[in-house]
Amino acid sequence: MTVEITAFRWVPEPARGYVKDLRVRWALEEAGLPYRVALVGPGETAASTHRARQPFGQIPLYRDDGVDLFESGAIILHIAAKSEALAPRDPAGWARTTAWVFAALNSVEPAGYAVMDLGPAYSGNESKTEQAGRVRAEQRLASRLDGLAVWLNDRTWLENGRFSAGDLMMCSVLRELLDEGLLADHPVLAAYTRRGLDRPGFQRALAAQLADFSPHP
Repeated sequence: MTVEITAFRWVPEPARGYVKDLRVRWALEEAGLPYRVALVGPGETAASTHRARQPFGQIPLYRDDGVDLFESGAIILHIAAKSEALAPRDPAGWARTTAWVFAALNSVEPAGYAVMDLGPAYSGNESKTEQAGRVRAEQRLASRLDGLAVWLNDRTWLENGRFSAGDLMMCSVLRELLDEGLLADHPVLAAYTRRGLDRPGFQRALAAQLADFSPHP
């Protein structure tokens, strides 16, 4: 069967272009694999048929002849296993690609969300506990970004001068930080992220996601 992914037919305007099926679409574009999209309304993810495939009621879902998957990281690694465009075929190269996918999801994304979830910067009304929590979150994110920037330095991509699923996931995560102004102190990471987003595969995936959204719920 043709690859099928499940995505939302409607989300609020600020979320458009950021729903995580975009990562899967991008991977499929890079791999050159055709796919179809099954669109669901936000309320439909609570249905038993959806929960039977995704116990947390989230998007995206993925299905092909061999597997029925959820979680964007797992889906992207599955796609990468099908295509050398997303990962080297040698065991060492594959292992490193896997490590970078996990690094994006485990080391960078949670640190970024912790800061973004705090909302606007200190307004004068936060308690000392809240102020301390903000400082810890910002320091943790800065540490993660500093380490990544040192690693990249003058590299074009994370490993061996070639784009991989690790870069796809890392750029997807950093994109939100870039848009929130959180990469202002890390020009190396901002430039790296823009390189990823300039790829034709990302542009096609973004256009496809935006085209699928209905104007009304």
